[in-house]
Amino acid sequence: MKLKNGYEKRRTLKKYLIMQSILINILFVLGAFVGMEAVAWLAHKYIMHGILWRLHKDHHKKESEGFIEHNDFFFLIFALPGIASLFFGMRNNYNFLFWIGVGITLYGLCYFLIHDIFIHQRFKIFRNSNNVYFKAIRRAHKMHHKHLSKEDGECFGMLWVPFKYFRDFKLEKEI
Repeated sequence: MKLKNGYEKRRTLKKYLIMQSILINILFVLGAFVGMEAVAWLAHKYIMHGILWRLHKDHHKKESEGFIEHNDFFFLIFALPGIASLFFGMRNNYNFLFWIGVGITLYGLCYFLIHDIFIHQRFKIFRNSNNVYFKAIRRAHKMHHKHLSKEDGECFGMLWVPFKYFRDFKLEKEI
């Protein structure tokens, strides 16, 4: 076995530190993404169905014609933390804030694709899916929308679906 000289040791250490940095950044992205589901659930239940119900109400009970709803302002509200994290993270040598901003932004993209495109069909793509997870998301969201007032809601999250909605499809398959 050949002994490493000082240069080879530094090079190996540098590779290790780069790999460690990449893994930590991935953890920040994943943590922010998962954390946003909790933030979305809490904000939906206590803010959208609470103090800002007047912005969210037209999402449950269509009050106006057209493509844009008052509820769409929440997109801007929820984009601000992601934008701020990306901005301040870039200004500080792409520190952890940047990677948190990436996770928040990716969650926002998934939310848009699932909620606005897949569930509400604001753009007529992704119409049909036989995937059990996507069917469960649709059913849970439908159960959320059966309540037209801000009280008595259920299923406030987007990506996490209560297990009872999966059981419903399992039972349908068995019948």
